Amino acid sequence: MTRAALSIPLAGLLGEVPGSTRHVEVTDADIQLDDGLVLASPINASVDIARTNRGVLVDARMRGSLAEECSRCLRPAVVPLDVTIREEVLPSVDLATGKAADTTAEPEVARLTDHHELDLERLFREAISLEEPIAPLCEPDCPGLCIVCGERLGPGHPEHEGDDIDPRLAALRAFRVDAGTENE
Repeated sequence: MTRAALSIPLAGLLGEVPGSTRHVEVTDADIQLDDGLVLASPINASVDIARTNRGVLVDARMRGSLAEECSRCLRPAVVPLDVTIREEVLPSVDLATGKAADTTAEPEVARLTDHHELDLERLFREAISLEEPIAPLCEPDCPGLCIVCGERLGPGHPEHEGDDIDPRLAALRAFRVDAGTENE
């Protein structure tokens, strides 16, 4: 899907009474994400847009997946996305007068473009950034890496001979806590 298809013209809806609606299906959208995020699969979304007394209310359910790196074993991981967006979007230009709307009272509110278009790409990009997992995993029970050899743990990982310990910490083997001096 092209970027133009992610820009929905809403001038007609803004001229209707509050409560009027539009429905849009987005299929196979490919967008550029921020912060080094990469889509593993295109975005599909079902978007309902309702006219409010101030602008429009966007209700969207977006699905896709991110290409990540497992935080435990460093293998590639695909993280599924199932994101719900519910946001009021206000006009940036008054429909009747054509004058720029005063945005000082609500500077953080999402706005329609100067041509009364809804930029779904921006809404999707922000929602995906908020849904990115802090520690993505390749599988729910990823065992991680071996602290001795650095290979991935799990079936087929060899047992290591002996009890190798960093020589700088070897003196701690002899350390014992006396029961009587423990709370002093």
